[in-house]
Amino acid sequence: MQALRRFAIIVDEALESFSMLALLSMVIIVVVQVFTRKFFNFVFFWSEEVTLLLLGWFTYMGIAIGFREHLHLEMDMLANLLPSKLNWLLDKLIELTAFFFGAYLIYYGWDFCVLTMNSTMPATKLPNATIYAVLPITGAMICTYTSLQLFGVETSRHEEEGGED
Repeated sequence: MQALRRFAIIVDEALESFSMLALLSMVIIVVVQVFTRKFFNFVFFWSEEVTLLLLGWFTYMGIAIGFREHLHLEMDMLANLLPSKLNWLLDKLIELTAFFFGAYLIYYGWDFCVLTMNSTMPATKLPNATIYAVLPITGAMICTYTSLQLFGVETSRHEEEGGED
């Protein structure tokens, strides 16, 4: 069981690192693109396409990490008025709904990848499926995190910054 947990953490850290690397790469590419356009009247033909690709990957993987860290929006005005048992049930319903959203991303994201596999992006000549491959990956991440949360396993890995005043 400990080996499985260690493997899951390694995979999770790899996905999070990839997401952060996508953000860093995107920033570097945009800065270089602006610099070369402004000072040399030149733009790398692939820069905009790769930036948009990285933006999509960063965004969707960030959504999954947000589910892991419980960063989704909550409206607790009504929840604060409900008894704790009903709140617990409501939390489980929300986690179950998030799980089905992840399953939706896996199923339809995979279909969309297969559908777009034969067409290519104009600049990089990568398959269009490269853009959409993040959907089933994000879906799997969301399903994993919400499954663990449904069974009471805490998935947050980062402490909240700041303390009480």
